[in-house]
Amino acid sequence: MLVIVLALDTATPAVTAGIVRVDGFAVLAERVTVDARAHAERLTPNVVAALADTAMTMAEIDAVVVGCGPGPFTGLRAGMATAAAYGHALGIPVHGVCSLDAIGVLTSGETLVVTDARRREVYWARYRDGVRTHGPAVGAAARVDPGPSVAVAGSPEHAGLFGLPVVEPVYPPSAGLVRAVGDWSEEPAALVPLYLRRPDAKPAARR
Repeated sequence: MLVIVLALDTATPAVTAGIVRVDGFAVLAERVTVDARAHAERLTPNVVAALADTAMTMAEIDAVVVGCGPGPFTGLRAGMATAAAYGHALGIPVHGVCSLDAIGVLTSGETLVVTDARRREVYWARYRDGVRTHGPAVGAAARVDPGPSVAVAGSPEHAGLFGLPVVEPVYPPSAGLVRAVGDWSEEPAALVPLYLRRPDAKPAARR
């Protein structure tokens, strides 16, 4: 029976690792480092620290859930590759979820969720009582239609741009990642990153 889940997310500046009990979505431990340049460096130490906080071992983990973005290329690769490696090594399922859903699923009413997409843009989606109704998409904040939203969650630097009350969560939390999995009894789909746009780096022209 599925009981304990390792939740990971590196789609935002927050490097998140948490241990969550599926029954009741109880967070047993969570370690978060907010550093947009330290996804690869901090994720594994945060996993180890969260396990230590619960006095558990990796052998007691039943599944992994990981945020698949939208987010920056480097950050997403760090989280998704780590999740896949744990799943392969332990022989347990790995579920990928939209990182915006991990925020939106914990909101109520009509809510807009935004995270930093850089280039003066945001990743965004709209939710009604925790269920996504529009998005995910990327664009300049000034061009994002909040629709019927009465509140904004997510990136604190961008949420205040919409003239609506700002609510939590700020970053994808462990409990939200686990809640965002639709059906734990189903076989997880292949992990697919939600980049939503082309990378900044381009291959050099062939001579």
